[in-house]
Amino acid sequence: MSHKFYVPARPRLQRSELAVPGSSPKMFEKALNSSADYIFLDLEDAVSPNDKISARENVIKALKELNWKEKKKTISVRINSLDTHYMYSDLIEIVEQAGDKIDTILVPKAGTASDVYMVDCLLTQIEINKKFKNKIGIECLIETALGMSNIKEIAKSSSRLEALHFGVADYAASLRARTVVIGGLNPNYPGDQWHHGLSQLVMTCRAYGLRAIDGPFGDFNDPDAYVASAKRAAAIGIEGKWAIHPSQIELANKVFSPPATEVNKAKRILEELEKAAKEGKGAAQLDGRMIDAASARMAENIVNINKLIQGN
Repeated sequence: MSHKFYVPARPRLQRSELAVPGSSPKMFEKALNSSADYIFLDLEDAVSPNDKISARENVIKALKELNWKEKKKTISVRINSLDTHYMYSDLIEIVEQAGDKIDTILVPKAGTASDVYMVDCLLTQIEINKKFKNKIGIECLIETALGMSNIKEIAKSSSRLEALHFGVADYAASLRARTVVIGGLNPNYPGDQWHHGLSQLVMTCRAYGLRAIDGPFGDFNDPDAYVASAKRAAAIGIEGKWAIHPSQIELANKVFSPPATEVNKAKRILEELEKAAKEGKGAAQLDGRMIDAASARMAENIVNINKLIQGN
C-alpha cells in the first residue's frame, strides 16, 4: 500500500436510492415506509420551474415532520445546480430550517472542485450559526463531460464529500451520445457504452475513500434490464443504484446484497487466514484454492457490507 492514504468516508448502506420529487408530497410517506436504504428529496430535474419554490417548502416540511431516522433512512436533498438562481435559496432555507434532520446534500452537475467548495463554505457557515451538532455530508453527481474530466479534483475537494453518483442521462446529453433509454444500452454499440464512465467513477471513489453509486434506469417497466444494469455496476465495485420507481427498490437491494453463500465463504476465508497467521504462514488453502492477504481484503469487503445490512 502507498504511504499516502485517504480516510474513507463514513459507511452508509446505499444499495437502493429512491428519488422523490419535492413537488409530490403525497409520495413522501410512501418513501418513508419503503424498503429503500436512502431517500433523496429532489428539487432539481424532477421539479418544473413553476414548482421550485413550493417544492422547497414541501421538502422543509417533510424533513421537520417525518421521522426518517426512526425508519433508518439516510435522508438527502438534491438541490438545484449552481448555474441556477434557485441553488443558494435551496441550500440556505433548507439547511437553516431543517439542517439537523439532513444527512447529506446532493450536488447535481458538479463540474469542478470549486463547485463543492462553494457548497461546503455555505454549509459550514450555517452549521456554525445554527449551532448544529451534526456535520452534513456532501455527495456529487458526475453527469457532465466537465465533471468527468475533473473527477479526481472533485473527489479531493472537501472533507464533507462522501459519495459520487453517475448521472447517466445528463452525461449522455453532455457527450451527445445516442441513447435508447436512460441508463440502457444502445444496440449499435458493441458492449456497454457506460462502462468507461462507471469504471472511472468507481476507481476514483476507491482511491479517495468515497462511496460509488450508479444512477437511474429510465424504463421502470423493464425490471430485467434494470437488474442487468445493476449487475454490471456491481461487478465493477459500485455499491448501489438509484430507484426512480418503488418497483426498482427491491431489485437494487437484492443485486447489491451479497448472497449468504458469499458471506459464509468470506467468513471462512478470514478464519482460515487467521489460523495460518498463528502458524506463521502468510497464505492458506480453502476448497483447493490458495488464499492470501488480497483474499482477506476482498472477504472483508463482503463481511462489512453484510454487517451494514444486518444492522439496518
